[in-house]
Amino acid sequence: MTRNLLKENFALKETQCTIISDKQKAILTLLSDGQFHSGTEMAEALNISRSAVWKQLNGLADLGLHHAAVSGRGYRLERPLELLDEHKVLAAIDERTRVLINSFKIFDQIPSTNTYLVERALENAPSGSVCFAEQQTAGKGRRGRQWVSPFGSNIYLSILWRFQTSPMAISGLSLAIGVAVIRALKLHYSDMFRLKWPNDIYYQDKKLGGILVEVSGESDGPCTAVIGLGLNIYLPETEAAAITQQWTDLTQVTGQLPCRNALAATLLDQLFLVIAEFEDIGITDYLDEWREYDCLKDKPATLFIGQHSYDGIVKGIDDNGLLLLTRPDGSTQAFASGEVSFSGNAL
Repeated sequence: MTRNLLKENFALKETQCTIISDKQKAILTLLSDGQFHSGTEMAEALNISRSAVWKQLNGLADLGLHHAAVSGRGYRLERPLELLDEHKVLAAIDERTRVLINSFKIFDQIPSTNTYLVERALENAPSGSVCFAEQQTAGKGRRGRQWVSPFGSNIYLSILWRFQTSPMAISGLSLAIGVAVIRALKLHYSDMFRLKWPNDIYYQDKKLGGILVEVSGESDGPCTAVIGLGLNIYLPETEAAAITQQWTDLTQVTGQLPCRNALAATLLDQLFLVIAEFEDIGITDYLDEWREYDCLKDKPATLFIGQHSYDGIVKGIDDNGLLLLTRPDGSTQAFASGEVSFSGNAL
């Protein structure tokens, strides 16, 4: 008998998330095609006044969703919008994924999908809890950086999984998750994406996405991992102005706006395939594939660890997933963590 997919819900404090009103969602659905729709059409569809339509539209600006208004034509969003849909995502996943999911939630707005599941883990949330968000107000990247998260534009996803082993035994998990993300992208696009140690998704030396794995538990096990993924689908330049590194999104890469629901389902399939077997096989079975996608190999780079920096030539990863850096003196050192940059430019 399959596990209950959607019924394991957790109470959120009022301050934790923002829920778009039913009327705002209905307006977004009408305008999601990027075409003009008259105020009369929307008023009739929603059974409200035209002034109420105008008020609801202005409220969307608080989410960063701006619209154009043209006399005689009506209103339209600045760009087409595809909201994540629980039923579309779940209808598209494999049965093997379906039985691994215990809870599935899509929030309109939340501080951080990772933070949400870290908190739920402390309340004994089950393994296989999944959380998506249309927008994060405090999304987390590496080293405490904020992840830029415009509404309804990208993929913000976290998965909670409980392992019976120790945190040390799953230390290569983020590398395996990177392989899963590349596999998912390859099912929709050609073989054009790469991985940057330890946990970034890249396209032509520009960051497309990032992985953040937060692990807690006893030193000898068991442990809990919250696996977070942020993937740029469409990143408006105004929203990205504060980003201090080279970035890209799938719309730029492919020349078209991808289907977020289809990609979300594929990501879940590939992520759960890796997560469910990782405790048994570890990093070993993913090393060769990860190396195929390595965008740092044989390039000069600087590794930053706290206030220290290490220059050298990247020589890939060892069999434990550690970064191999050949130093100017010819010695090769292995590093378990750090921030890597090409030619002095942080990536």
